[in-house]
Formats: sequence, C-alpha cells, structure tokens
Amino acid sequence: MFRQDRTNPSTAISNWRGRHDTPKAWPSTGVSTWLNGGLFGGGALTAFGGIITQYEDSGTTYRVHTFRGSGKFVVSAGTADVDYLIVAGGGGGGGVSSESEGKGGGGGAGGLSNASGTITVDVASSPYTITVGTGGSGGGGASNSTQGADSVALGVTSDGGGRGGVNANDAGYSVGGVGGSGGGGSCDSGPPAGGAASGTGTGNAGGTGGNIVSDPSYAAGGGGGAGAVGETANTDGAGHGGDGGAGASHIGITATAKLYAGGGAGSGVTAGDGGSGGGGGPSSNTATPSGGVPNTGGGGAGRGIVGAASNQIGADGAAGIVIIRYEVAA
Repeated sequence: MFRQDRTNPSTAISNWRGRHDTPKAWPSTGVSTWLNGGLFGGGALTAFGGIITQYEDSGTTYRVHTFRGSGKFVVSAGTADVDYLIVAGGGGGGGVSSESEGKGGGGGAGGLSNASGTITVDVASSPYTITVGTGGSGGGGASNSTQGADSVALGVTSDGGGRGGVNANDAGYSVGGVGGSGGGGSCDSGPPAGGAASGTGTGNAGGTGGNIVSDPSYAAGGGGGAGAVGETANTDGAGHGGDGGAGASHIGITATAKLYAGGGAGSGVTAGDGGSGGGGGPSSNTATPSGGVPNTGGGGAGRGIVGAASNQIGADGAAGIVIIRYEVAA
C-alpha cells in the first residue's frame, strides 16, 4: 500500500494532509492568519485585519477587508495588487445661532469618497495603519458645525466633508465649509456660498444658500456629494431646502457596488432630501434633521426653525469607511 510518509519520510504528515492540520503544522501562526487568508487555498496574499468577507463575481473570488473604525491591515505572507476604497467622515449640518433670530440652517457635506484605485501591498511594508474618519458635529447656537475627519490608508488620504453653514449673521459661519465635498450655505445676506471640494478624490461643491434679504422662507443649500453638487436653496420659489448631492458608486463588501458619500439636506419650508449614498435628510424648518448613515461618509442635514428663539443644532455627519479587496481565486 502506498504510504506518503514512507515515500517521503522528511515531509511531516501535517504538511501533506492540508487544511485540517494547518494550525499544527505552523503552531506559531495566529488563528486569524490561517482562517482569514489561509496558508492553504488563500492565494498569493495572506492578510488579516478588519471584518473579513469573501464573494464571487463573474467566476473570480475576492476577499474583502472592511474597516468601520481605525485599525491595522497586516500582511503576513505574499504580495498582491489590492483594490481600495477610502471614504472620509461627512461634515456636520449647520443650524441656527442665538444671533440669527431663527433664520435657517445650512446642509452638511458628504465626505470625500476617494476614487477606487489599486496599490501593491507586501510583508515588508506591513502593518498598514488604517484611519477611518469620524463625522463632523452639527452646529448652531454658540458653536459652529465642524468638518468631517480625514480617512487615511495605504498611503492615500481622503479629505473630510465640509461643514454646513450656520446662520449667524457672520459670513465666516454662514458659508459652507471647504472639504472632500463642500458644505451647503445657510440663509443669510449675500447669499452665502456653498463650500468648494478639496483633495484629489471624488467630491463636489455644496449648494448656495438663500438670501435673507429677498427670501423670507429662509431656505439653505444642500451639501455636496461624491457624485453631484449640492442643490441651491429655494429653486422652486417656495422655500425649498437644497437637496444633498448624490453619492458615488464604488466597490463594496459584496458583488454589488454601493453608494457612498451623499450630501446632507439643507433646511427650508419645503424639505430638502439627503443625497443618495447616506446623506442626512429630509430637513424642513419644522423637522428634526437626521444625521448621515453610519460608515457611508454622508453629511448631516441642516436645521432651521422659523420663529425659533435660538440654538437650533444641525445633525452630525457619518463616519467613513475603508475597504481593501483582492483576488484569491480565478
């Protein structure tokens, strides 16, 4: 009878029996390595970190590492070209300050969704630090809204979404903030402009706010999104809060691409809608605004209640996400 251990006595049984004895063959290898990238059947790259999933698309199997918070991507063996998606935190929505006599709030911006790319990873450069940006805080009252935090991975940075304008009779507060996508302008004299998009990835400007001199409805502009600019306030002549810009479609954790980084809605008599891809909304002058959808980089919706005394706070932006994907079988 054929006996492999006798035919090749220098080969340990645990080596040639394969996957069942893998942890015995390499007792110094962490469980997370041989289960999540495997010493057998895992392709050229062995890596761990984040939430690890796998799917097949058109006959090709992909392994995906999804980071919903900051962490490490560790390559323990091999080298490979990986696809990546890096989405920063969305900007916080603007509100109404104590100085404004309740004149309306600006829409928050969608965080920058860095265009998908490919980069080579290897053991020598490992571990790779992954930073997932948090969403910005909604503003109003005595505080300004804030920009979303940057996301950084594999040497690439995505800029956080710009803050939504706060109505404060102060141009420095009422205009939308610059960011990965710009924040929407509030309703004030001027009218306040939306913020510009920054960075090298995918982003768009926020919408212009309403002019308080000629627009008694106090509508505000929508935040920009990764796929479209934020809508200008009051485009229907009836106090419409600007819609947030649409997000953009990129790789996800399954074979279906997902939308990320939608802009937050601007407040108005007629509710603005959040941009597809996680933007907060709808938001009207009498409704409580909603924040961006978690881990999409969506902007927070603005807030503004006509006739309110003061201190109406916009909604928070959403945290971003980092996704790393590579082929494991053809």
